[in-house]
Amino acid sequence: MIEELVTPTTATPRRPRPDGPVIVCDNLVRIYKVADLEVVALQGLDLVIDPGEMIAIVGASGSGKSTLLNILGGLDSPTAGRATVAGYDLGRLGRRARTRYRREVVGVIWQQTAQNLLPYLDALENVELPMAFAGSGGRRQRAEELLRLVGLDDRFHHRPEALSGGEQQRVAIAVALANDPAVLLADEPTGELDSTTSAEIFEVLRRINAELGTTIVIVTHDALVSEHVARTVAIRDGRTSSVVLRRTERAHDGEHHVISEEFAVLDRAGRLQLPRAHLDAIGLVDRVRLVLADDHVEIWPAATGAPRPGPGSPPPPAQVVASDRPAAAGVSTGDERYRRPEDRR
Repeated sequence: MIEELVTPTTATPRRPRPDGPVIVCDNLVRIYKVADLEVVALQGLDLVIDPGEMIAIVGASGSGKSTLLNILGGLDSPTAGRATVAGYDLGRLGRRARTRYRREVVGVIWQQTAQNLLPYLDALENVELPMAFAGSGGRRQRAEELLRLVGLDDRFHHRPEALSGGEQQRVAIAVALANDPAVLLADEPTGELDSTTSAEIFEVLRRINAELGTTIVIVTHDALVSEHVARTVAIRDGRTSSVVLRRTERAHDGEHHVISEEFAVLDRAGRLQLPRAHLDAIGLVDRVRLVLADDHVEIWPAATGAPRPGPGSPPPPAQVVASDRPAAAGVSTGDERYRRPEDRR
């Protein structure tokens, strides 16, 4: 049936994956025009993702995460700024290059099954289809390998209607991996699944990340998803607002413990988004007082007289400290390697 749907073409050699960051968003802006109104979905967003990372991008509805997903997926273009994925400048892609990019460089898993699978094809045929469009050889063997990888050895010839929701999403993951993409984008991949099935899907994604080295970006509004990844980037008002880093350490008792650290993000323009909980706890509104110490900046409510820091004096309770030392906690300044020279001044 696959041969009836596509016209065989000559496979195009895939572009080598870069040694540096696989995704770089530099001051990314997206403005939509609705009648006489302009809606700013992204307001100078900065983001760097290295090859082989598995990260989550979280944010409330309207935060800009879906817009970012559409740009990275090649479905939309930025209004200003720069977005590059695996060496492709997404703001300068022509029609043919954009088609090639979507076919070979990124794979997308959508929340709705109808967007991932064709109902009249079985699991094996659905996975073969992207490879048929790309003109790849050995389609049947690779499709079988991918379905085994996602744990569907006994579901090769089942159509979507005969599969459970979790099984359909596993097939969708295999479809997205068919052409060996550099980046796998997952849009709310567990949004329609129960907690047990969701955990199984994340286990599959972690296995793919570990075994294939595929960079995986999960876009979701569910903050609990961040428990399954090492880095979580939060978006608020069209900008990256905070980053949570997780690592596992062995304690003195021999047990492994997960350590989580949250960092505010200082963008290249010097803008800092403080967590809402911090703002409410200290009563920060409108204006704040800044006190520059030797190695950190103190932020105080405007109504409070900010004391002058003395040598060796500890920071007062509930203050926010942004350090200019790379190893200090409190703020993430991004990676200077990917900023233009004029922006480092």
